[in-house]
Amino acid sequence: MASASDARRIDLPPLLRGQKALVTGANSGIGRATAIGLGRAGADVVVNYVFGREAAEEVVEEITSFGVRAYAHEADVSDEDQVVAMVARMVEQFGTVDVLVANAGLQRDAASAEMTLAQWNKVLEVNLTGQFLCAREAAKEFVRRGVVPEVSRSAGKIVCMSSVHQIIPWAGHVNYAASKGGVLMMMQTLAQELAPQGIRVNAVAPGAVRTPINRSAWETPEAEADLLKLIPYRRVGDPEDIAHAVTLLASDLLDYVVGATIYVDGGMTLFPGFATGG
Repeated sequence: MASASDARRIDLPPLLRGQKALVTGANSGIGRATAIGLGRAGADVVVNYVFGREAAEEVVEEITSFGVRAYAHEADVSDEDQVVAMVARMVEQFGTVDVLVANAGLQRDAASAEMTLAQWNKVLEVNLTGQFLCAREAAKEFVRRGVVPEVSRSAGKIVCMSSVHQIIPWAGHVNYAASKGGVLMMMQTLAQELAPQGIRVNAVAPGAVRTPINRSAWETPEAEADLLKLIPYRRVGDPEDIAHAVTLLASDLLDYVVGATIYVDGGMTLFPGFATGG
């Protein structure tokens, strides 16, 4: 029986044929769907993970079923040396990098008065510093190689995975919201700096999506009903919804999109509590 997630999947044409993509945090959730989506669109894919090698290898197996190449690479994106080594290995094995999807992220939730410095630092290190380190290393390769017209109109594409909480405050999650607010300004600054060199930097900001990190918010009918009050479109997103947006952003179809955030949220950022006048 097809799942709801399967029903959301759209088979896009091979928009990324011949390109090389790195997706961080790609062994589950949004990262998994994105890595598979890029492979389905014709890209060779590096599946980054920090825990869960078996799941990462399953993603690799699905990607290679499309007739493209893929391998799994264990690396903590908050560790500079590991990020440098990961990108260097990709250049060695695939020849270059064309697309970076900086997706790896986590939560360590607590009320602000009770949040430890370790909880604060861990989320900022992975969600924000990790994205910067990956973007920096990818940008070095983009600049070194330059534009290859038969591959893409741009020298490289960076897609930062943000969240609706880059603009919506979230009590009890101050570290997460701060990290995603930082992703917004980091992405825009990188886009401004790198665009003259033919590099496009953009972001995708998911709303509520059915992933393991937020299972408690949607896995029961009661929880889902409460969640839907925040979503004007009246459905919870699937990881494939995000994968489609990333694939399009990474393709030449959106070559003139630079420094933009695409909100994939069913309208959550429309503040539905004000739909009846507040």
